[in-house]
Amino acid sequence: MQETGKHSIRKQRLAILLSGRGSNMVALVHAVQFGVLHELAEIAVVFSNKPDAPGLETAAGLGCPTASLNSQGRKRAEYDAEVVEVLNRYQPDYVVLAGYMRILSPTFIRAFAGRIINIHPADTHQHQGLHAYEWAFENQLPETKITVHLVDEGLDTGPVLAQHCVDLQGADTLAEVERRGLAVEHFLYADTLARFIRGELPHHPETVAAAAVLATTSDPLLPVSAGSSSRGDVAAG
Repeated sequence: MQETGKHSIRKQRLAILLSGRGSNMVALVHAVQFGVLHELAEIAVVFSNKPDAPGLETAAGLGCPTASLNSQGRKRAEYDAEVVEVLNRYQPDYVVLAGYMRILSPTFIRAFAGRIINIHPADTHQHQGLHAYEWAFENQLPETKITVHLVDEGLDTGPVLAQHCVDLQGADTLAEVERRGLAVEHFLYADTLARFIRGELPHHPETVAAAAVLATTSDPLLPVSAGSSSRGDVAAG
């Protein structure tokens, strides 16, 4: 419990969902352990729909509880109902998508309505779904945006919580586009979650969109310290 004057604020419990290596998961765990989320949140569980996802082993090595449920061959709504049961055992306050390569069903989204957060490597008004970095590279965009948003029942259509520009000038390979984008993803996600938990961003979905422009910036955002590093949405890595 965090002490604030005469009041104790319970740390918010995060369920992080991934399907692959989970680089955003690692950045979030580091932010919880010794960064911007340290006084605000704790990792309830790192969950994957793939029992052999490399991110699960990484999460366990970082001291996080882990869980998995194989999604192969499963019907979406039926599978998601089971995932909801699994996650509820860990009593999460927020479900954080970090490279979770599943389209979420209304069954899942309604179970955690207003508490599912995703990061998308594009402006969600310009590009939804997969291959956002490829889209930026193939269209030779001078910049792209990383978007953190709440998840609704559309595909990358939920209210925007924050955006940050990525300068792509001189990025002459897809790998360089991805490198620049991921560098922004890894601090923007934790920074936005911290502000969301502190109440600096609207929690009610209907008011988020109205305030989104206030959270959009092209100015550099820096880590707090050198040590910190649907139908639904498909998250970034």
